[in-house]
Amino acid sequence: MSFFLRRAVFYVFTAWAAITLNFVIPRLLPGDPVTALIGRMQGRIDSGAEQSLRVLFGLDQDMSLWQQYVEYWRLLLHGDLGLSFTHFPTPVSDIVAQALPWTVGLVGISTVVAFLLGTAVGTGIGWRRGTWADSLLPITTFFSAVPYFWLGLIAIAVFAVNLGWFPSSGSYDRGMVPTLSWEFVGSVVYYGTLPALTVVISSVSGWVLGMRNMMVTVSSEDYVTVAHAKGLSSRAVVVGYAARNAILPQVSSFTLALGFVVGGTLVMEMVFSYQGIGYTLFEAVTTHDYPLMQGCFLVITLSVLVANLVADFAYAALDPRTRQEG
Repeated sequence: MSFFLRRAVFYVFTAWAAITLNFVIPRLLPGDPVTALIGRMQGRIDSGAEQSLRVLFGLDQDMSLWQQYVEYWRLLLHGDLGLSFTHFPTPVSDIVAQALPWTVGLVGISTVVAFLLGTAVGTGIGWRRGTWADSLLPITTFFSAVPYFWLGLIAIAVFAVNLGWFPSSGSYDRGMVPTLSWEFVGSVVYYGTLPALTVVISSVSGWVLGMRNMMVTVSSEDYVTVAHAKGLSSRAVVVGYAARNAILPQVSSFTLALGFVVGGTLVMEMVFSYQGIGYTLFEAVTTHDYPLMQGCFLVITLSVLVANLVADFAYAALDPRTRQEG
C-alpha cells in the first residue's frame, strides 16, 4: 500500500507543478491577444477599438500575477477554463470537447493498431532470430528513425497529389453536416486513413524493435529452457513463458503512449490540417489565445500524468518486484 500512496502523492505534486507552469508559460510569450486579433483582421477592426476589446476580454483589470494565479485556480476548481479570445464568447471547454474526440479517435486507434501489430511481429522476429525474419530489422530501423510528419508529407505527395486516392487535408467532407450516419462515418474514415497510416507506419517499428529485443533476452532465461525440457510445444513456450515476460516493458510503454495520444501528434495534425487538439493548440498559440492555450495544455498534461499513473500501477500489478521497498 505504501508504494501506491507514494506514487499518488508524487503525481499530485507533479500535477500542481504542471498546472502552475500551464499558468505561467502563456504569460511569458511576447505580444498580446488584442494586438494579434487586430493584425489578423487586416484593417477590418479600427485600432481605436483596442481598449474596448481589452474590456471585452477582461484584460483591462489591474491584477497582480499572484491575484491572477489565485483566480486561475478558483475557476479551474469550478471547471471553468474561461472564454476563448479567438472564438469569443465560446467557452474553452466547448472547443476542447469538440477537438478532443477527433484526436483520440484518430491517434488512439492508430496507436492501438501499431502496438498490437508491432508486438506480434516483434515476438515472431525475436523468437526466430538468426533466420530470414532478421532481414526485416533494417526496414523497421529505418522507419523508426524517420519523423512521422516527414512521412506525412511524402504520403500527401504520393497518395493525395499524384495518385489522388485520398484527400490531402481535413477530417471530413465539408459539404456534409456532422451526423451519426454511415455516409458521414465513411467520410471520416476516408479522410482519416492517410494520417492514420502515417502514425501506424512511423510508430509500429518502435514496437517491433522493442519486443524483438526483449524476446531475444527472455529466450535465454532458465525458465524458457525448462519449458522446452518439459516437452511443451513451441507455441506454448512462446505465449506462456517468453512473450508473457517480454511484454512487460511493452505494456508500460503502451500506457505512456496512450497518454501522448492527446498531444503527441501536433505536427501531424498541422500537416494534414486535421481538427484535433494539436491543431487547436497551434491556432491558439498563433493568435495568443491564452485561455485556449491553457485549456489545451491542461488536457495534454493531465492525460500524460494519468497515463503515467496507470503505467506505474499496471506494472506494479504485473511485476510485484517493483513494489518492494528501497
